[in-house]
Amino acid sequence: MVTLLPMEVEGHTVMGVEVKLPKTTLLAVYTSRGYIMCGALDVGLLNEKLADRHIIAGRAVGVRTLEQLMEAPLESVTLEAEKMGIHPGITGKEALLRML
Repeated sequence: MVTLLPMEVEGHTVMGVEVKLPKTTLLAVYTSRGYIMCGALDVGLLNEKLADRHIIAGRAVGVRTLEQLMEAPLESVTLEAEKMGIHPGITGKEALLRML
């Protein structure tokens, strides 16, 4: 099952996506510029093999809900995210605000 959920971040609307799969749930929240995602995100792949796409993204681990994803500190981020001041340790919410 796939669920799309509009979410509010300090007066801005972002979109949450929840994909229920056998034995796991994929979580992502995105803006028009980038996204944050659960531990399934391969930041190394985005930085190395897909570098020409300039993807702005961050990864949080150990989250089970979209709300937790918003509040969790990011464990890793892409090089393009770093250029925007998004770095490991900031919350998903803070990262999304910088992506708006």
